[in-house]
Amino acid sequence: MQAYNNPLISSETICALATQPGGAIGVIRVSGSKAIEIVDAVFTKCILNAPANTLHYGEICDKDNQTIDQVVVSIWRAPHSYTGEDAVEISCHGSAYILEQVLHRLIEQGCQQAKPGEYTQRAYLNGKMDLSQTEAVADLISSTNRASYKLALSQLKGHFSSELSTLRNQLLKINSLLELELDFSDHEELEFADRTELTALAEEIDRKVTILAHSFKTGQALKNGIPVAIIGKTNVGKSTLLNRLLRDNRAIVSDVHGTTRDVIEDTISINGVDFHFIDTAGIRKTTDYVEQLGIERTFSELQKAQIILWVIDAEPTEDEKAEILAQCADKHLILVHNKVDDLSNSSAKMVSMQLPAQQAVFNYHEISISGKYNLGIDQLEDLLYKVADLPELTENTTIITNARHYDALTRAHASLLRVQDAMAMNLSGDLISEDLKDTISILAEITGDQITPQETLHNIFKHFCIGK
Repeated sequence: MQAYNNPLISSETICALATQPGGAIGVIRVSGSKAIEIVDAVFTKCILNAPANTLHYGEICDKDNQTIDQVVVSIWRAPHSYTGEDAVEISCHGSAYILEQVLHRLIEQGCQQAKPGEYTQRAYLNGKMDLSQTEAVADLISSTNRASYKLALSQLKGHFSSELSTLRNQLLKINSLLELELDFSDHEELEFADRTELTALAEEIDRKVTILAHSFKTGQALKNGIPVAIIGKTNVGKSTLLNRLLRDNRAIVSDVHGTTRDVIEDTISINGVDFHFIDTAGIRKTTDYVEQLGIERTFSELQKAQIILWVIDAEPTEDEKAEILAQCADKHLILVHNKVDDLSNSSAKMVSMQLPAQQAVFNYHEISISGKYNLGIDQLEDLLYKVADLPELTENTTIITNARHYDALTRAHASLLRVQDAMAMNLSGDLISEDLKDTISILAEITGDQITPQETLHNIFKHFCIGK
């Protein structure tokens, strides 16, 4: 982690609105070496010597000493603030005009308008949090459900960083023993690092790195929503089902075949997890060019889906089975028997789907519903959550949601494989050490525990909102 007073940090004092416009209260954040001095110049009470962590009520005045607003000013002193710098927060009334006038007054006194993510970037550069934690700030702000919130909060609290720190320390231990051997290279009989133990430790570290990397698929689903494609022939009730799941008339429902000609998408939350539903054009033979384009998109969306709801109201033909099942490898398939209006007798009415050969290829489930009469929809939601097979999320759960982290872990895995291969071939310690150093460096990229290029920092923080 970087040291306080990092030379990469701008010496300017910055200000920005830290809350969404339109609320009853607006908070303006000021950070930098002159933060307290600048706010003092526009505030009716002297705060130059005010203790840290105190609140002060007064007025912000314009250059003619006319009141702009009655405010509450909060004082933080370095290094005990969000950014690690002297900082002030001004709580104003939420009027857009008032907030604009207060910001204008601060800029008159020497503040610079903060860039997107600049506060969090300063927090990182001042050692208040590591790079993976700063990325968690953005994820926490953008979280839309309980699952994505828990993952971001866990990362912000440093659980992921702690795991990486443990792995890096273990790698450093291996590398230090190998380098100790190099210091005594003129004594070939000396071996400080037992190769069998080192191989076992490298394999265990690689196993943990691989588990973290493999969690990325789950992390993306939890963060962005689990993609679910609703497919089937025309007029089997796909749009009705989508409307029932969304509790809204999102899709047009008609007895006319081919009503849905394009992809319709929307999201619902089930047990705190977002499921992203995609209603597709009905699959049938048609000479209508526009409908054909819709059907082509249907098969394109099938490739993106993690779960497929295949809606039927009669026994599919063998050709239909072959066409659909060919798209379902490595996916979860739920066969939805629609238009079963008496679920109490559904066993007698359900079409029996014979898929003995295909059941070994993917996870396969069946359920009866009536979209028209809203029967079985709750049970279908429960089945969707069960089929998603999501891990139980706790405060200590570590699941990768960031593509940058996934890329680094993938490269670390490749580097560790080279380490294991080198040990298996009994190569010299200096060659093994180089790959170990490479692995350590790659893991350090994630937390920023090494010199991080400005370009990387820019790419990370440019997507933050201003004021954070």
